[in-house]
Amino acid sequence: MTATIGAMHRRHLLSLAAAGPLALLSACASAQPSYTVSLRQMQQALAERFPRSYPVAGLLDLQLQTPRLTLLPERNQINAVADVQASGPLLRRSHSGTFDVDFSLRYEPSDRTLRAHDLRVNALRLDGLRPQAEQALALYGQQLADQSLREVVVHQLEPKDLALADGLGVQPESITVTPQGLLIRFGSKSF
Repeated sequence: MTATIGAMHRRHLLSLAAAGPLALLSACASAQPSYTVSLRQMQQALAERFPRSYPVAGLLDLQLQTPRLTLLPERNQINAVADVQASGPLLRRSHSGTFDVDFSLRYEPSDRTLRAHDLRVNALRLDGLRPQAEQALALYGQQLADQSLREVVVHQLEPKDLALADGLGVQPESITVTPQGLLIRFGSKSF
């Protein structure tokens, strides 16, 4: 049966090609081209950009390791949990802990990247902190997220990935988080 469907599909495309290039292009465009990015590809992109160090208001120095990503398709977001080392005047000694944040994605056409945005801090925990230091740290959680992960590139599309889309006059329009990774759908370029 699959061979029959395949033959029917080929005959349909051949009839469209015979009708002219515009008919074939229209049929291809109506299928809304898409591109997929796996979780592994995103992890590799982050591994190239971490670890990172961040000073926080002259009180702390935080060293973030490469975040571990989890796909959240039910919310169309990604969760990132990073190990963190903290030291500085606010602390008596170095502390280790975790930084947990959820974010959405946006496409940046100038460099063909998928970037983290709309960050929401779930937790910034450091083991063995005094209560005063814990409260002060909580105040800087969103600032740390904004400094460390906002606009972090989780994937960059190569020119070859966009060659067909450019030829069709389309560009990435929507990014959907699925259980398998990201599904990028294309729509008309706005000129």
